[in-house]
Amino acid sequence: MTRRARTGWAFGALTRAAFFCFASLFFPTVAGAAPIKIVASFTILADMVRDVAGNHAEVVSLVGPGGDPHTFDPSPSDAGALSGARLIVVNGLGLDGWIERLAKSAEYTGEIVIASKDVHQRTMTETEGGASRVVTDPHAWQDPRNGVLYIRAIEEALKTADPANASDYTAAAGKTIAALEAIDAETRSAISAIPASKRKVITSHDAFGYFAVAYQVELLAPEGLSTDQEPSASTVARLIDQIRAEHIHAVFIENMTDPRLIEMIRSETGAADSGTLYSDSLSPPDGPAPTYLAMLRYNIGKLVAAMTVN
Repeated sequence: MTRRARTGWAFGALTRAAFFCFASLFFPTVAGAAPIKIVASFTILADMVRDVAGNHAEVVSLVGPGGDPHTFDPSPSDAGALSGARLIVVNGLGLDGWIERLAKSAEYTGEIVIASKDVHQRTMTETEGGASRVVTDPHAWQDPRNGVLYIRAIEEALKTADPANASDYTAAAGKTIAALEAIDAETRSAISAIPASKRKVITSHDAFGYFAVAYQVELLAPEGLSTDQEPSASTVARLIDQIRAEHIHAVFIENMTDPRLIEMIRSETGAADSGTLYSDSLSPPDGPAPTYLAMLRYNIGKLVAAMTVN
């Protein structure tokens, strides 16, 4: 009786093992599923997506490190990057409108996720050739609190596209959001220690407006919101006069802009070289800003140090 029972148990165990082996061949588990493909318009967004998606996604950035999403002109080969993509993630706010043309040429029919959809948009008036117009500032990610909204929008899109891994996306998003909230708190503490009269910064183009509003910093830039705009001679002359009069030392080049204009301003005013800020693009992996979180920490450290000596 005992021997028969053991034989039956052994046979049953072998049967179950064979069944699960067979099932694994024809019905792969979620853990073994291939990662979904996601295309992001530029490096900062791509890194946000990687933070939330982890190993569940292969993320491609159309604009590479050091590239300028304002002036990016997609080539026919870029359309191939959209092949097989489950999602396209864009900034919106007028920054990467070229993605619509690219998606159309690639015959992409999936979802386009606008990561900035929930931010409170900042607008400003620009004057060119005597005509004024109201434009939207697309650089919302420079405020870490907006970064939280970007991460939540990406989490929501990933959970909809890949519900089997929803809990992983929620956990990863929570970690990134906690890091962004810590960066925001640290930045407020550091800048509050700087007298308001010293909180003045010159950058190549107006990419830090959301940062300036969030932390009560006065931002001045010879170029407008987009790097494809040339400032007038009178605009540059007024800026030079202001730098001299107010003894502003926090003068920065941005990593993806032509340095010649800001170098000329430094030469005219005697302002020191405060270094490089990362505005619309991450650095290569071996640089100081290879991720979104690292970029924020690096920029904030540079800005605080420069404003302190204004």
